[in-house]
Amino acid sequence: MIRLRRLAKIARVVGKYRLDKLLDKDSLPFAVRALLAPAVLFGGNSADRGERLRMALEELGPIFIKFGQLLSTRPDLVPTDICAQLAQLQDNVPPFSSATFKSNIETALEGKVEQLFYSFETDPLASASVAQVHAAVLADGRNVVVKAVRPGIEKTIRKDIALLYTLARLLAKYSEDGRRLRPLEVVADYEVVILEELNLQSEGANASLLRHNFEGSPLLYVPEIHWPYSNENVLVMERIYGIPVTNMADLEAAGVDMKLLAERGVEIFFTQVFEHNFFHADMHPGNIFVDASKPKAPSYLAIDCAIMGSLSSDDQFYLARNLLAIFKRDYRQVAELHIRSGWVPADTPVGEFTGAIRSVCEPIFERPLNEISLGHMLVSLFNTARRFNMEVQPSLVLLQKTLLNIEGLGRQMYPQLDLWTTAQPFLEKWLKDRYSPKSIFKQFKRHVPDWLEHLPQIPPLIFQALQNIQQGPVNTETPRSAPAESKAAKPSRRFNRLGAALMGIGIGLASPHWAETISQVPASSLILGGIGLLLLLLR
Repeated sequence: MIRLRRLAKIARVVGKYRLDKLLDKDSLPFAVRALLAPAVLFGGNSADRGERLRMALEELGPIFIKFGQLLSTRPDLVPTDICAQLAQLQDNVPPFSSATFKSNIETALEGKVEQLFYSFETDPLASASVAQVHAAVLADGRNVVVKAVRPGIEKTIRKDIALLYTLARLLAKYSEDGRRLRPLEVVADYEVVILEELNLQSEGANASLLRHNFEGSPLLYVPEIHWPYSNENVLVMERIYGIPVTNMADLEAAGVDMKLLAERGVEIFFTQVFEHNFFHADMHPGNIFVDASKPKAPSYLAIDCAIMGSLSSDDQFYLARNLLAIFKRDYRQVAELHIRSGWVPADTPVGEFTGAIRSVCEPIFERPLNEISLGHMLVSLFNTARRFNMEVQPSLVLLQKTLLNIEGLGRQMYPQLDLWTTAQPFLEKWLKDRYSPKSIFKQFKRHVPDWLEHLPQIPPLIFQALQNIQQGPVNTETPRSAPAESKAAKPSRRFNRLGAALMGIGIGLASPHWAETISQVPASSLILGGIGLLLLLLR
């Protein structure tokens, strides 16, 4: 009964904002068309489709708002005009009572609020769809914020997710445009994200690691997590004081160097992605503040680390090389790197793919560099690659979204921001450092324990291989004729075969792109390859 009432409300909102116009109604089943029929009673709606969808999600409530926020992070799936509107969705949700909040805290921490904190503010600092935040002071005088999930929110979320799956199935089945958006995949991603946000311990662990990565850095500060007061349901962290990153008037009044601030935002992004391989993937304006205590050397303050991203080592490598190839306008290399990385099928025609990439990038490069959006270029590049059956990984989508946020904020602070000038030397240095003797030695030390563990297995394997070669294949039939072969030649040929086999095994155990990733080649590969080479030289 509850689900039917919810469906009725959804149908009313769909009609009110004429979202039925976004569907191919002729392909819908009769029951769905009947449900949407009353929409015509609401007349027309002069707002564009993105605005209508945003307003509809706002009216449907917190869970749908959150879903809209997620859709805004998928420029690979959702049209640009809709993404722009959905990005405006705000989590301004009416707070629940402070008495309920305190009760939740006391249950989670097994103690009275008056005993846990020196003081506690009953009025919330912020209230969002999943959690609520209050200010407090610890017994030792440190100012903190206390975050707790909304009561009964998980039950509500699971009900709304079930409805979203129902709507997604209908969209995928009866709408050609809907199938292109892969609605079931989007809902599944949303389910993972929203349920993960309910685990505040996970968010705290993310924040702790991000804080560790930037410890002592002048670029970014992450508040300390107070673990004795934190668990899955409650998160207590250091309270920070800063200027919201979008409050340009206050930043300018404080005398902040806006050019340096914008450039540092770009540096933070590339440092997180390539040096730390752990990046904040929800860097919207509500989560970013500026420490203006040193206006000529400003730094960022980051909160809400529920959504983080990372790339595989191969994706890091190929992304860096792709970006550098784009900077140099070497479109064939971009195409080859996409194929070599496995982002597009191996049988993709290189020439055709190169031409498609060139047609996207060349018109963009005709503009001044400070007017070119690297984020939008990546989106265009991935959309082009999708025509060649590229399956965009969630990690790359998160990276896209984060880059768009950083670039947008940077250009808002300093319109002349040249992202390319900052990015190119950073990537060149990263690739150079990746294959430096220091880096290779670091990788060597990292893998030594595994190598030593497997080293005793190698001599028996070699001995067994030698025995098998010496004995030769078992053949019960006497050949009628055999080529004359000297006894002296047989050992040489055996060693030849052994050497080739061992070298093949060594290379096979290595990375598929061993020449480019030699620092990560396992010791067993190198040892076997070396033995094989020695046998070849001594044959």
